Amino acid sequence: MSDEQRPSVSPEPGGAASGGPEPEAIRFFGTTWLHHDGGYGLRRAGVAVGSLALAAAGAAVLRFAFQGLEIAAVGPFVGILVVAGFAICSALAFRRTWDGFVRRRDPAAESAADRSAQSLMFIGFIGSLLAYFCRSLIEAPGEKLCRTEYAAARERHERRRSNRTGNPAARKPRPKRRR
Repeated sequence: MSDEQRPSVSPEPGGAASGGPEPEAIRFFGTTWLHHDGGYGLRRAGVAVGSLALAAAGAAVLRFAFQGLEIAAVGPFVGILVVAGFAICSALAFRRTWDGFVRRRDPAAESAADRSAQSLMFIGFIGSLLAYFCRSLIEAPGEKLCRTEYAAARERHERRRSNRTGNPAARKPRPKRRR
């Protein structure tokens, strides 16, 4: 949504109209995950079908690559290594993508090992696509994480807002307690 199309009044209490937190947009879903509106169900079905189709296409490309190795007659050991390498990288990519839907990674704590693991995740793209497919069967990928963060942010906002009501200068001083 562009800035011109955004509604000026937020439908959520504590939303943009009152200066409260705004929900985070999720890829392919925007903020439709909040109320499950705006074609949310169709988007989830589209993401599920799309990620599964891309995983199948990726598997077909890997199959052609493996057939190239068979034509080159590199031997069974290399074939086993290639299959095992793609299987391990896909499993690692699946786990890393699935964990990304559950908890946020701390960018400050990201080490050189995490950055070097990006090549493993690139090789295991099928696992990442399958994680996206599996998660989209349950919810929008990352919805639970965004929902808990948004609920916590709204709660913090309401707490801060309720603590600041009234004019503190107009409050009457408490009477001193006698000992």
